[in-house]
Amino acid sequence: MAEAQILRLGSVSSTQDVARALPLGSIVIADHQTAGRGRLDRRWDAPAGAALLVSFVLEANPLLSLALGIAAAEACGPNVRLKWPNDLLLEGKKLGGILVETTREKAICGLGVNLTWAPQGAARLDQPRDELFARVRAGIQTWTSSEPEAVLARWRELSATLGRRVRIEVSGKAVEGIAQDIGPHGELIIDGTPFVAGSVTHL
Repeated sequence: MAEAQILRLGSVSSTQDVARALPLGSIVIADHQTAGRGRLDRRWDAPAGAALLVSFVLEANPLLSLALGIAAAEACGPNVRLKWPNDLLLEGKKLGGILVETTREKAICGLGVNLTWAPQGAARLDQPRDELFARVRAGIQTWTSSEPEAVLARWRELSATLGRRVRIEVSGKAVEGIAQDIGPHGELIIDGTPFVAGSVTHL
């Protein structure tokens, strides 16, 4: 069995691209991404050294995206909240995001957090990158090994989405309603209907 690796790189296309070929337990952290991306193939741009850009190779788990969100939010500080399915918010503005790509053998979990620079309309954290990385890494170990009920309960506490009116877009169709809860597999329940994926706007 291949040994886990921790790679610290300068410029890469994407930490996800490098991590995909590595064994479980591996971590890829980079100064800069030339083709960084978020969900739905949206581009993720940041100047070199201005963000925490890291991918973790973990065992697949239905609640992995929620567990990573909790770990990242707690690492960033008490004012950071979670927007379903995978955004980090600071004072209502996007601070970072999570991208989970799964294969049969593993999950490649990317995290990007704005530190010293942010796009217009977004938030930044202004914290030392290595200290934040260490806190995120410890949090991931805690939350990926926690009971599902504990993960769901903590995510609810940190959620900026639950209890408010939202619009979700799935396959070109938009639905509006109240985000009531998350289900046992992390699905968002809007007016009684569960959604497993989609792009959410807070209204």
